[in-house]
Amino acid sequence: MREREIPRTGGTSYDVARRAGVSQSAVSRCFRPGASVAPATRARIIEAANELGYRPNAIAQSLITRRSGMVAVIISNLTNLYYPEVLAQLTQRLSERGARVLLFTLQAESDIDNVLDQVWRYQVDGAIVAARLSSAQLRAFETRGTALVLYNRESDEAPVASVSCEFAAGETLLVDGMIASGCRSFAIIGGPEDSTVGEARVKGARDRISLAGLAVPPIDRGDFSYEAGYEAAHRLLAQHKLDAIIAANDVMALGAMDAARLDLKLAIPGDLSIVGFDGVAPAKWRSYNLTTVRQPVGRMTAAAISMLFERIENPDLGPERRLFSGDLIPGSTASLSR
Repeated sequence: MREREIPRTGGTSYDVARRAGVSQSAVSRCFRPGASVAPATRARIIEAANELGYRPNAIAQSLITRRSGMVAVIISNLTNLYYPEVLAQLTQRLSERGARVLLFTLQAESDIDNVLDQVWRYQVDGAIVAARLSSAQLRAFETRGTALVLYNRESDEAPVASVSCEFAAGETLLVDGMIASGCRSFAIIGGPEDSTVGEARVKGARDRISLAGLAVPPIDRGDFSYEAGYEAAHRLLAQHKLDAIIAANDVMALGAMDAARLDLKLAIPGDLSIVGFDGVAPAKWRSYNLTTVRQPVGRMTAAAISMLFERIENPDLGPERRLFSGDLIPGSTASLSR
């Protein structure tokens, strides 16, 4: 019988297996991220694949495995320098796992229904969602068998896997430090009311101030942008005599700083202390040197992806909640005594 002729380019996994002297299953494992293949065997397979011009067919693989190989990332589109860092970390780590990333952005968290309608069309294997989900939306993930991990969100509606920063603990570090240094009159610049993260930070700061027996702080709101922080600071300082402003994120804190020191000629922190939350790169610039709390983005994204793939592999795995402490970053915008 004449031996089957191997094509010079575009060979199949069968051709690669025959040339490398291994099984077809070994070839499949070699091209599946995270699968175990002996180094010597992997080297032979890669060499044979290169000689034949073989590349795995993603569509064919999805038909065999009954998985699309796609993961949805749903994240806010609000002006926030923190989210690009999160997105970069997520996409890099998901790519290392061999997953294709589908990005869906939200103008507001209340837009989630429209985005989910698009997500279902792609039959993704899982989703990392940085938005609030209703009980009906959570059930939709469960009904479709789509693995889910909430990022910087928790659900009061139903148990679900989640990764979050301890916002209350971070705000406590900031508030306690400023109270110890003599601050008594506070105001808060929060985000939109439908922002789960923004509201958690506002609540953490407000509760700690109230626990200290101080007056309930006035709250102004913005969309997490520099302009929103700038305008909110002007409104708050026109109406109140303040010792400190707590912004729900760093970008609004930077806007508040410029309004106070450039327009109103206030000394920071001599006349007014200002703090933020996130630890974005511009907060470290010498012209700002913002006092803030840095979220451990690397550890949080690694945990979210690990939890997601565990649930893709084992759909019966129960809910899990992982909390990460933020790191206090002392700057020159607030005196923090202990």
